[in-house]
Amino acid sequence: MTSSDPVTLVAALLAVMSVATVIWLLIAAGMRECSSACLCLAGANALQALALVLRWMPESQLHTPALVSHGLLLGAFALLHLSVPLMDEQPTRWPLLLAALAIVVALLTQLPTGPSHVTHHLVVNGTGGLLCFLAARNTARLLRARELRPAICLIFGLPFIVIGGLLLARPLATLWMPDVPASLDTRGAFNGVWLWTALVMTLTVNGTLAFLLMLKLVLQIRRLTLRDPLTDALNRRAMAEAMAAEHQRVRRGHTYALVLLDMDRFKQLNDTLGHAAGDAALKTLVDLLKPCLREVDLLGRLGGEEFCALLPYTGVAGAALVAERMRHLLERSEFQWNGQSWPLSASFGITESVPGDSDPTEVLRRADEALYRAKAQGRNLVQAVEAADQRPRPVASGQGDPIAS
Repeated sequence: MTSSDPVTLVAALLAVMSVATVIWLLIAAGMRECSSACLCLAGANALQALALVLRWMPESQLHTPALVSHGLLLGAFALLHLSVPLMDEQPTRWPLLLAALAIVVALLTQLPTGPSHVTHHLVVNGTGGLLCFLAARNTARLLRARELRPAICLIFGLPFIVIGGLLLARPLATLWMPDVPASLDTRGAFNGVWLWTALVMTLTVNGTLAFLLMLKLVLQIRRLTLRDPLTDALNRRAMAEAMAAEHQRVRRGHTYALVLLDMDRFKQLNDTLGHAAGDAALKTLVDLLKPCLREVDLLGRLGGEEFCALLPYTGVAGAALVAERMRHLLERSEFQWNGQSWPLSASFGITESVPGDSDPTEVLRRADEALYRAKAQGRNLVQAVEAADQRPRPVASGQGDPIAS
């Protein structure tokens, strides 16, 4: 047998699909996340392999109509199409896809089959090709959401496009060039190129999807290193890095503001309702504060019940508006725990950067001083400290909270 022998190439395709099926099943068994996507990919490889066997074997031996192998092939590419959004844990429109496939199968039952009837193969391969093109689009969108360059997104979507082109090329070549064999078991240049390309693209597509899975895991690990596990706000390390990066812009004439806040009576809340209630209150606080921030703003947890908001291109006046909005939302909120109500409030200290600040710690120190004075003056207040005179300046009214934490 030569390297272009159809039997050898089909056997290699079956081996690759079988190994890929086993690998995706093992990954699905060992991972809680993305297990649905891995099962879809295992099913896609298994159905393609079975469809290839049925298409290769004569119907007289298996007593199986060609419609079954074509249905398996369509199911394989449908699973491939579904696996990409599932990889990113996005909702899928599988009922719509299932209805579309049912319509295609119903259409196939009304068409004549056999090597001489190209229309049947054109419908099957055209539908499979369309599903591959959609998988390429979903892959590009997923990578763009990860902020990768468009060229990289195109590269990783290309294998799906090539597979879709292969599916369309076979019936079209048979239609336009009568000397091109319709079956896979015939020796010839077209079959050799087609099978070799299919083999390489099958490996590439599985590799691409494995890369997407690995990328998702890497980003999750990175997220764990930058996020507070309880509230999902940035952790202290991430906030320090963001403040250092923002401080570099101060030398170019830009300014930023810090809003430092500390939840009032947090120790009393823990002692009265329990630490689980305290954790829930911190989550509620973050959920309430996030809508007050712009996309460029960052919210981080510095430790305990203390949080910090970084506001780029903002001065004290703008930070005061944000802090007062936050204070007002917390004051009006109702926190319930096991049927008990607890009022939420926080004290706020704000400041802005100035060119004389050597590093972000000086800005943070002023915000901390403003926060300390807000708590000392009765809590549930917003106080500002400016770099020029270091004097506290009340910027918003509040009722005050006489209960000490």
